[in-house]
Order: sequence, then C-alpha cells, then structure tokens
Amino acid sequence: MSKNQITKIRHSLAHLLAMAVIEKFPQVKLGIGPTIENGFYYDFDFSVSRSNYKRIRANGSRIAEEDLFDLEERIRELTKQNLRFKKETISFNEAKKLFKDQPYKLELIEELKKSKKPITIYKTLENKVISHQSSVISQFIDLCAGLHIKSTKEIDPEAFKLTKIAGAYWHGDEKKPMLTRIYGIAFETKKELENYLTLQEEAEKRDHRILGQKLELFTFDQEVGAGLPLWLPKGAILRHSIEEFLFKELLSEGYQWLVSPHIANLNLWKTSGHWGFYRENMYSPIKIEKEEYLLKPMNCPFHLKVYKSKIRSWRDLPLRFAELGTVYRYERSGVLHGLTRVRGFTQDDAHIFTTPEELAGELLKLLNFATKILKQFGFEDYEIYLSTRPQKYIGTINSWDKATKALEYALKKSKLPYQIDPGEGVFYGPKIDIKIRDILGRSWQCTTIQVDLNLPERFDIIYIDNKGKKQRPIMIHRAILGSLERFIGILLEHHAGSLPLWLSPVQVKIINVGASQRNYAWSVLNQLKEAEIRAELSDENLTVSKRIREAEIQKMPYIIVTGEREIKNETVSIRQRDGKDIEVMPLEAFIKKIKDEIEKKL
Repeated sequence: MSKNQITKIRHSLAHLLAMAVIEKFPQVKLGIGPTIENGFYYDFDFSVSRSNYKRIRANGSRIAEEDLFDLEERIRELTKQNLRFKKETISFNEAKKLFKDQPYKLELIEELKKSKKPITIYKTLENKVISHQSSVISQFIDLCAGLHIKSTKEIDPEAFKLTKIAGAYWHGDEKKPMLTRIYGIAFETKKELENYLTLQEEAEKRDHRILGQKLELFTFDQEVGAGLPLWLPKGAILRHSIEEFLFKELLSEGYQWLVSPHIANLNLWKTSGHWGFYRENMYSPIKIEKEEYLLKPMNCPFHLKVYKSKIRSWRDLPLRFAELGTVYRYERSGVLHGLTRVRGFTQDDAHIFTTPEELAGELLKLLNFATKILKQFGFEDYEIYLSTRPQKYIGTINSWDKATKALEYALKKSKLPYQIDPGEGVFYGPKIDIKIRDILGRSWQCTTIQVDLNLPERFDIIYIDNKGKKQRPIMIHRAILGSLERFIGILLEHHAGSLPLWLSPVQVKIINVGASQRNYAWSVLNQLKEAEIRAELSDENLTVSKRIREAEIQKMPYIIVTGEREIKNETVSIRQRDGKDIEVMPLEAFIKKIKDEIEKKL
C-alpha cells in the first residue's frame, strides 16, 4: 500500500469517527480532523451551549475513555457498509448555510473566503439510510480539502483503534476554547496494528519523562514555568559529560569556543532577519531603559559580530566558532513534551566562515564528523534529507541555488544516500538534516548543516583575499546533537535509561554488607574517586538485597559488594546492572578494566 493510500484511509476514518460521535452526541460541535503520523484525530466541543463560543470555555468533556470502545465498534460497523466519499465544491453562501450550526466550521469558511481558496466538502453516504440507536443519518458532510478513499471497503475493520482522549485549544491558541481531541491509529493490516501497539508498549517503558524522575536527572516545576527543565545533580553530571566530550572533540577539529549573552538589542534581530521572518517563535521584547531587547532564539548573530570584531584575512579561513549556547523559543503549551520539546534549550552550535573554494571541503568534513559523533552515542542508523528553499526566505534565488548545489555536491561526494525535503529549508538558507533512528525504529531530527550566503551580506562581513581585495565569506551553520535537552531525552529512551558507562552519572555503586565492612567500603570509594571514576557508597540501614535492587533500578552500570571475604583477600565482588556476570577481582584490576571501558566509550 502506498503512503498516499494509507493517508487517505486515516483521513476517512477521522470522518467516520465524527459520524459516530454525532450519533452518540447529536449536539456536538465539530473542529478539524486531520491525519497525523500513524493515524488521525478529530477535535470536538461537547459543550451543550455554544452560541457564542468565543466567550465560553469548555469546562470538561462529556465523553470518557470508556466511550472509545463503543465509538470504535460503531466505526467498525460503518466500515462494513461500503460507504462512499464524494467531493463537491460549493459557494461561500452555500457553505454558511450548510454549517450554520457549526461555529468552528464557519470560522474556517471565513478563513477560506479571506484567502480566496475554494470551499470543498466531502459527503459520506450510502444508497440506503444508516440507522444506529435512536439517531438516523442518511449522510455525513464535512468541510474538507481531502483526500479520501472511494469507499469504506478499502478499510480493514480490524486494522484501526481509538487510542486516547486529550484536551486541545482551538487552533492551538490558549486564548480560544478548549476542545476534546480523540486520537486514533490505523494501518493496512491487523498485524501492522498489533506490531505498532507492541512497539508503543515498549516506548512507554522507555518514556524519558518517567526515567528522568526515576533516575533523578531532571524535574519540572509549575512555578518555574512550563517547558523549562530543572537539572538535578545527576542530570547535571550527564550534561557535563556530553559537553566535555564535545569540547575536546571540537578543539581537536580546530574550533574556537565562544560565549554570548542571553539577550540582545532588538536592532540585532532586525538586521539578522529574525524579527521579520521568525517573530512567531520569539518572545516579546523586554524594555530596558529606552531600548528593547529580546531573548535570543539563535546564536548566529553573535558569532557574526565576533567575526566582524576584527579584520579577517584569507589565511584565517576557514574560521570555526563553537558555542554551547542556550536559546529561547516560544512553544505553545500543547506541544511541550518533557525534554524533547521545551522553551529554553542549549544547542551544540557552531558557525564556520569559509571561502567559496573551501566550502565543499568543509561540508564533507562536517558530514564525516557528524556521523562519527553520533556513532559515539550509539546511533548508526539514520536518514539524511536535503531541505530546499521555503516560501518565506531572504536573499536571491541565485544565492539559494548556489548554496543548495554545494550541499548536494557534498552529499554525493560522501556517497551518503539522501532524500529531498522540498521547502523545508530555514529562511536564510538550505540545509542537510540527519535524522537518527533509535532502537525502536523511531526517527529523530538531530544534526543540521546549513549553507548561508545571506547573513554574511546582511551583516556586511568580509575577508581580505590573497590579492588584497575584499571578499564575502560563506557562512555554514551547524549543530551535531541539536538541542542537548532533546538529545538527552532521545538518549534515555534509546538506552531505556541504561546509559553507556562513560555517560552514566554514577558509574559504580558500592554496597557494604555490614557495619564492620564500612571502612573498607570507604577505602574502595576513595580509590575509585582518585581514579576519576564516578562512584557512590550505599550505607543505608537496609538489607543488602534491597540496596542492590535499588542500584539496579537506578541503572548503575557496576555494583560492588564488600564483605569479610573481600576485606580478607583485598578484592571486590562485581555485579553488572542486569544482575549478571558476577565476578571477584582485585580493586586495582577493576579500576583498570573500567577506565579502559570509559576510554573506549562503552
């Protein structure tokens, strides 16, 4: 089955869901019902009175999780009735009359009229009347651009499932009414559905939000604000381990490290184009004395200013600036999700300034460097996309074409397979995106490499060539891991919390059998710390088995148990976090073993 066909099936199921809901709740008001990855959803307003919906908030849903079974069964009945989907184009007045009792549809109709787009509807109908309980529906009509299947006989009635109910603001705007969103999933066959559900069960076990709390890595606090994580001591160590690794790797690649402020004058963002092209993702200006400042959504304008702080020669290029810069972007509360979607995050950001002649070489180096770094974290399966010019952009088409061709050349030269992602470039240039696949086969956007011929011109940066003439450098924006917050969330789920030894906040947990072994346990702890191994001593008033179990829950890579035998032989008993491979060895040998594993990034 083609991707287009399964999308049509999912969209058609959204309409069938609306039909089933209307039969059960005749007064319901309809929102929208699009397809999403692996399924669909439909938004409903179950408020009885909604004559002036802009002034009334939904206080709660009249539908519960237990209703999903009945709705699902009704949809299954509808799929077996060979219902047809018929598209029609109607006038503005016809649409207003047809949806006179549906305020959300009327708002969409007004938007279509304003944008001068055609108004299309889809009718779901059958030759005979469809009856269910006390309601009778001869046809269902929805405002919709499509596409849909020809009839419900194309749907496997056992290959879909309604999954959950959630709240969703109309148009994603918290100033508008809260609607009830019903989610569903759909596949070509029952077997595909079962495989997906099994995968979802495993994904729930790996949820980084739960692991983050269990492993004491991070937390969120309502008073601090949504989308703003608080890093706990162990989480801070994990972050530092990643940052330290990046710092050393980038120094060896010839990068120079920068630090830039968290706010900047509004004029900087006007010069960069962010104020004109990226404003919806930025926070409102802060008034300081008589000037306006903005929380930074990007680091690049600061790096341009550093470049421009002195005269640059062709001998200085390529010039590579790196920064672990924290940026702030406006995200609606409905899309925030643990660490993977936050409002403040730190990027492993870098900008490279190069001559046109050296551009291809730099891009090739970046692709090789990116895949090498991702491999260090356990990611070797990925997809690569070349994203081209979007509808809103700065610069000339000619400059965009040059930048796109440079990225294409680097991809072909590196022999990496890639796909074109039309119109998904950023406003200032095309880009290469590397999307890693985790152990569950899910795709995550991490690495991005962007060629920019526009910002160097907007900031009027130059270099002096070997003939003493002024030339314009090319700017490359790049991030390997992307957001550190998001990457850590991905990392936790990929490894199910059992982080590689070199990244584990606590690498060794020491447990003494009784009070008489306490001094020996402390001696072991001190020797591990002297060897720069992250270790903790568990000396609580609990049984040994409970303390071992707690260390296993905390995903400690190694657990050392010290008893009288270990004191006598000057050894340590070692247990791995999965409870296997118990062995006894001298502490000195264990230290050598673990340091070797850390060095190899195991």
